[in-house]
Amino acid sequence: MDGSGSLVAVRVKPGSSRTRVGGRYDGPHGAALIVAVHAPPVDGRATDAAIAALADALGLRRATLSLRSGATGRDKIIAVTDAPPDLADRVARLRDAPP
Repeated sequence: MDGSGSLVAVRVKPGSSRTRVGGRYDGPHGAALIVAVHAPPVDGRATDAAIAALADALGLRRATLSLRSGATGRDKIIAVTDAPPDLADRVARLRDAPP
């Protein structure tokens, strides 16, 4: 991506009792941010909920996030357009926070 965009690796946990963004999962895309959502993994509902939760946790507009890869799996890459300069720090704080 160009200088204004970034990629964020996430591990989605659908069907959770509550929505929560935080924690680390070492998966196929490296260190990923865990996003637990209440939505079931049906018809992309968990993915949509995860993107919305991630946008909220990062303090970004939902429209700036989109799915880059992983539509049918739990490991996803989320593209962030017009990423703020401190996006990597925001992600690291959430990812490295204790569960």
